[in-house]
Amino acid sequence: MTKTLALIGSGNIGSALARLAVGAGLNVVLSNSRGPETLADLVAELGEQARAATPAEAAQAGDLVVATVPLSKYEQLPAAALAGKTVIDTMNYYPERDDRIAELDAGEQTSSALVQRHLADSRVVKAFNSIDFVRLFTAARPAGSDDRSALPISGDDTAAKAQVAELLDALGYEAVDIGPLADSWRSEPGTPVYVQPYLPAQPEGLTQEEMGRWFFEAPSVPVPADKVKELTDTAVRRSAADARQTLSRD
Repeated sequence: MTKTLALIGSGNIGSALARLAVGAGLNVVLSNSRGPETLADLVAELGEQARAATPAEAAQAGDLVVATVPLSKYEQLPAAALAGKTVIDTMNYYPERDDRIAELDAGEQTSSALVQRHLADSRVVKAFNSIDFVRLFTAARPAGSDDRSALPISGDDTAAKAQVAELLDALGYEAVDIGPLADSWRSEPGTPVYVQPYLPAQPEGLTQEEMGRWFFEAPSVPVPADKVKELTDTAVRRSAADARQTLSRD
């Protein structure tokens, strides 16, 4: 059982996972690219179960390690310190934000396959990439709850996926195994399971300010395991450029 969850990257997704982990009784080691001192406020909020460290120190301390940095920074992950570890990859490719990556633009690779290539001695599992950071925190429910949601996971190592599924259960979610990293595209931006199922229908006619307020205040919509399976099974692969065009129309 995971006792210490380490995070490389402590932005919106990382902070939500840290809060869930502390709530589940886990120890948390936080890190980012700016230095441990910049995480003092978050550590103080989380309490005595949390501490800050450098990315390499966090990698060494964690029973499980979450890599939650912009995808353009994945080659900065400390591969040596992560050797032998199960690494949870929450990253998505957003061409408008990240450096352009030709293999992803052409649909020749998945982003998680690139992360696994960089972390050759680690076991990479894709998870937590298909839900927004607000709903990630607010949708968590104890095991057995009627309104518990599920999240897709993918990876090439069966034991590593079992570890990650156990973590999801502790944090408040069911896990749906959608296959190896080659199939992780099924939960990426532009696919049916990505973000929208966990949100209610957005009201029409909102101003930009009202849309921002609605995003933070909207309740989560339960998405059970069978629905996640249905949505990922029906996904159709497109290039990142096509997915971006679809997202810009939504």
